[in-house]
Amino acid sequence: MDPVFIDIIALVLLLVGFLGTFLPILPGLLLSICGLLIFKFGTENTMPMMYVWIFVLLTIISTVLNYVIPAKTNKKYGGTRYGSIGSFIGTLLGLFLIPIPLGFLIGMLLGVFLGELIHDFSDTKKAFNSMKGALIGFVYGAGFNMMVGLAMFLVVGYYIFF
Repeated sequence: MDPVFIDIIALVLLLVGFLGTFLPILPGLLLSICGLLIFKFGTENTMPMMYVWIFVLLTIISTVLNYVIPAKTNKKYGGTRYGSIGSFIGTLLGLFLIPIPLGFLIGMLLGVFLGELIHDFSDTKKAFNSMKGALIGFVYGAGFNMMVGLAMFLVVGYYIFF
């Protein structure tokens, strides 16, 4: 297969993977790792294997943190299991029912809020705090994912163009 075609496939996967770091409909770093591996093993390049191992490790760490950070920040801000369940359901519904680019985020926040209200209808302050914790957790997780995805894209781009 033509090396230029493989480079294009790798870059497209890395770009879509980067977009997936903050859009939950896309697999994110998994696509980025695929692009990195296709580039590394599908072309004659000089990229050290060390980069592959580092990015695989960062992807594993990111996957673990995506589950730990939102739960910890939600709990830190007074959230309950009801808010976590509402977050999951709200994210899915927002992804498909709110026709704007960040519909999943609006759905997640509404889900946390409504889940906390189902738990204790009289405590709206706790529901707002839980919603704030979920937002902070999302920003931390997405920020880390974006940095890893961007780093992969830049490393592969460097070896393609320079």
